[in-house]
Amino acid sequence: CNRCAACLAIDAGTATDVIEMDAASNNGVDNVRDLRDEIVFTPAELKYRVYIIDEVHMMSPSAFNALLKTLEEPPAYVLFILATTEFHKLPTTIVSRCQRFDFRRISSDAIVARLEKISAAEGIDLRPDGARIIARASLGGMRDAVSLLELCAGSRRTIDGALASEIIGTGNREMAYTVIGALADADVSTVYRVIHDLVMAGGDLTVFWQDLIDAYRDMTVVKTSDLAKEYLDLTDTEFEKLRSIADRFSMARLWYHTSLLSSALTDLMRAGGSRRSVAEITLARMCDEKLSATPEALALRVEELEKQLSLVKLGAGTIRQEARPAATSTPSVTQTENKTPKSDGGAARPYAKWGQVLERIAEVKKPLSVQFIGAEVTETAPHAYRAVMSSFFAKKLSASESDLAVVRGAIAEAEGCQPSEIRFVVEEKAGNTKTAGNGENPFF
Repeated sequence: CNRCAACLAIDAGTATDVIEMDAASNNGVDNVRDLRDEIVFTPAELKYRVYIIDEVHMMSPSAFNALLKTLEEPPAYVLFILATTEFHKLPTTIVSRCQRFDFRRISSDAIVARLEKISAAEGIDLRPDGARIIARASLGGMRDAVSLLELCAGSRRTIDGALASEIIGTGNREMAYTVIGALADADVSTVYRVIHDLVMAGGDLTVFWQDLIDAYRDMTVVKTSDLAKEYLDLTDTEFEKLRSIADRFSMARLWYHTSLLSSALTDLMRAGGSRRSVAEITLARMCDEKLSATPEALALRVEELEKQLSLVKLGAGTIRQEARPAATSTPSVTQTENKTPKSDGGAARPYAKWGQVLERIAEVKKPLSVQFIGAEVTETAPHAYRAVMSSFFAKKLSASESDLAVVRGAIAEAEGCQPSEIRFVVEEKAGNTKTAGNGENPFF
């Protein structure tokens, strides 16, 4: 109730009948014998004499045996509370004589709300991003979260995300996302720059590496589950950013990168002064799967080959061959294919198979499929199609013959004909000319 004399004494730590014992440092037989000698005394103030044994799994086997008889036949006025985070280490003889109560981790949202309430009462300037980082670092423990808040408040500065990360020692997710984006682009220079900045700022490469592994785990959840948002401890903005990064990776590439990160984590922990070298070499291997002969790297290379073959099948790619002397080339049919087709006299109608075509485009080149959001695709004549879309994407698509080839190939596959038979025209939506003329992205 937190109001009666007993509750107030326990809360203030002045109740002599509530004894807490740390089994991590008092784990011997002698300590248990002292405890057995004490329980013969009746409570001085309270109804019961309560012994709280923290980290009970740290007790030695002989100490457990000495405690067993007391647990079997305790005095009526004595209660034992055995606290542990590793239940599986307790002997069966002890477990069988106790009632088990599992304490669940507290959600980050609940911890953030509590931290904000404490900050308001104590006059601490706590920003939402700082509270979120503290909540994540506490791993669901409210006491740890409050302790970390006190630690950050000691700086007497505004507690934002940067300060919380610096004081607590947690990694910087933004830096991890920068590295992952560079890995997606095979941009080794950016990877080296981020690692250099981290080392020169005194950051811990091992902590940063764990953040990378966590980020890859989150991307895997995003790509494999429709309920990822419920599982991940992320804000709406963070989730959307993570999903946009995950869309740039295939599952094979995620497995390959995750296997390298996991293997390198052990090397980083025992590398000592060579941690930077281990990190940079591993990240360089992640940029190019040809630098590794692991099964995950081979699976990624096979996936990339399959993707190239899909492009060739759609008529949008070629098999890389040795250079040969130039020969008289066949005139390109691109210009004639993209001319406005002649109608067969019937009215244009919505293309019924466009959903199927769009799914096929997304399999081969997902960024291209995104450009068709809000587009209207109609069939103007047999094997002739028109897409009316925003000016920005219309100009972008018209300027890319490879993207147009992918679209024609996907339509041809759905219609059961050759890509050369498909005529596909891109037009701008009315009223969007000004936006496109300014070169602006309609999404920003």
